[in-house]
Amino acid sequence: MIKILMASEVLPEEIFSRAEAPLDVSKVVSDIINDVRDNGDEALFRLCRKFDKAELSSLLVTEDEIDEAVKNVDENLLRILERAYTNIKKFHEKQLRNSFIINDENGVVLAQKILPLERVGLYVPGGTAAYPSTVLMDAVPAKLAGCREVVIVTPPDKNGRVSPAILAAAKIAGVDKIFKVGGAQAVAALAYGTESIPKADKIVGPGNAYVAEAKRQVFGKVSIDMIAGPSEILIVADSTNSPVHVAADMLAQAEHDRLASAVLVTDSYELAVKVQSEIETQLEKLERYDIARASVDNCGKIIVTDSISRAVEIANEIAPEHLELCVDNPFDIIDSVKNAGSVFMGKNCPEALGDYMAGPNHTLPTSGTARFSSPLSVDDFVKKTQYIYYTKEALENVARDVEYFAKTEGLTAHARSAVVRIEEPSK
Repeated sequence: MIKILMASEVLPEEIFSRAEAPLDVSKVVSDIINDVRDNGDEALFRLCRKFDKAELSSLLVTEDEIDEAVKNVDENLLRILERAYTNIKKFHEKQLRNSFIINDENGVVLAQKILPLERVGLYVPGGTAAYPSTVLMDAVPAKLAGCREVVIVTPPDKNGRVSPAILAAAKIAGVDKIFKVGGAQAVAALAYGTESIPKADKIVGPGNAYVAEAKRQVFGKVSIDMIAGPSEILIVADSTNSPVHVAADMLAQAEHDRLASAVLVTDSYELAVKVQSEIETQLEKLERYDIARASVDNCGKIIVTDSISRAVEIANEIAPEHLELCVDNPFDIIDSVKNAGSVFMGKNCPEALGDYMAGPNHTLPTSGTARFSSPLSVDDFVKKTQYIYYTKEALENVARDVEYFAKTEGLTAHARSAVVRIEEPSK
């Protein structure tokens, strides 16, 4: 049963159970990365047999496979995927930024150019559950950014097939290629390239502890979005809330993962007790009972504090991935929220809206990193290049200052490179 604690009984850093990956993960992942780097496709086929129990003849999902999968997807799901795609695209279009150029009258040109990454790899989980929502959330901003090639890696089932829902979402989002490979080996393939899978400039998308560790190890060889930990939600709720609604939102997070953290912070002890009881009632109805049960018992908490303002302070201290403000007037307190991945405002905005349909991205910073990082966005799929142009006259206006500045730092060659052009006659 989920624990009820007074705020004075727990430190903010102890509210979420942010477990570290098992110690053996690092060595296992390192061996897999080295294997894929050295042996390419042969390693991928072998590891697929070992981990996915699938015998593959090709890693690439063919157009015929995609078309056949789309035909077999429920029409209502296709309609919903299209609707979600429209909302996600509408939101992310607002994130597009333009290059700029500054032309000064004194002969100086300064500019910044926004360039899309050439090729990006999207990791889409396909183990205990398949997530077409992840396809849309990752592919839409990448395509809007203008990436030349967007590829997906996702584990196949034992028959060597990829979830039809994932393939349908990929087709809707305009993904260029899809490969049947998952786990740390998929990350390694994107980082180093193999005979079949092209090397990517960036890898994004969530995964298990092995995927997260693989992203950590290849970072520097390739860019990554973030090292995502177990999913987490903090719900700030006052006494006017329905315990049924609050419990449902907590369990929606708990069913993700045994290590997922679902936490309620409330100023009402009465609500805390009712939610505690309601969680037990609703748990029995879940298909993923075992996962949610472990999450609730080991990582879940209900914290009772003296005010909603103190609850928001606690939220800022722990920087949750998802933050629900279940109060009548959330706009009155939203300015007090400083650290959260995504904020769900009011009593009619369950976190599931953000997972599927609202439009803002659901790939979010976890483990307190919302203190300094942001949700996945178009910005993750572009790079910035700056350029500078000076006429001789413009250089003459600043060369002596550059010389002085450089000598202050003990860099006389820097200093000389600035003044040599104005001391010697032009040829």
